[in-house]
Amino acid sequence: MELPIIGSDIRIGTSGYDYPEWKGSFYPVNIARKDFLGFYSELFNTLEINFTYYGQPRPEIFDKMLGRLRRPIDFSVKAYRTLTHERVLGSLPASAHKFRTGIRPLVQAGCLAAVLLEFPSSFHYCTGERIYLARLLDELEGLPLVVELRNAEWYSARVLEALRERNVGLCILDAPRLPGLPPAADLVTADLAYIRFHGRNASSWWTGDAGSRYEYFYNTEELSAWVPRLGALGAQARRIRIYFNNHRRGNAAANALDFARLAASSGLLPDPS
Repeated sequence: MELPIIGSDIRIGTSGYDYPEWKGSFYPVNIARKDFLGFYSELFNTLEINFTYYGQPRPEIFDKMLGRLRRPIDFSVKAYRTLTHERVLGSLPASAHKFRTGIRPLVQAGCLAAVLLEFPSSFHYCTGERIYLARLLDELEGLPLVVELRNAEWYSARVLEALRERNVGLCILDAPRLPGLPPAADLVTADLAYIRFHGRNASSWWTGDAGSRYEYFYNTEELSAWVPRLGALGAQARRIRIYFNNHRRGNAAANALDFARLAASSGLLPDPS
């Protein structure tokens, strides 16, 4: 297949980086944990931060992280769980304000690629949840936003048009093909296209924990099938951010490097060597 000529800023990285178990498979065995991010920045130019889901971000943390980079990269930041999972409409303004304050160093440094609003499968398309999502997008207006909707109920023309009007991205998922999960559709609703590779571990998706659910290694054939899709997305979006979330055993880093090589061999990225 001949790929379209594109001018998109395409970057590939991983979801999280602070994994001691990656020593020996990605990080050198003798590296200090404080040097993980510097090493990471020599190989990747974007990173999805996920520790912000478990605790509200603090500016001083990001100041330190920026100081540990060996090369400039940009960051996507996963929203704190009170914004997406433990939803209380009354506390939304205060929680959103605290989140904004915490990521301010990334905004000021010009290296915030996106804020990821990951909603669980239990987030249904109903009046209350639609109101909540609209309010959340209002509270975070001005930031580059991406919503990950893991319930197929949200995939309608009405929702897609509403996201386009706000220039809010819809996360494209590579995940098991299971009933109730979103369709395998490359839908672009903003100038940023955002892809998350969760793995295809169907047996553990509903029953596993945060580790086993994403334990999967993509083979070359599976990744190669994404190359023409990436080319098509690049014809629609000004920026593309791709993150591998199959973090067990260092699979995410290995697959991200594999995919970067495949994209480069097709002319979509510079030669990563």
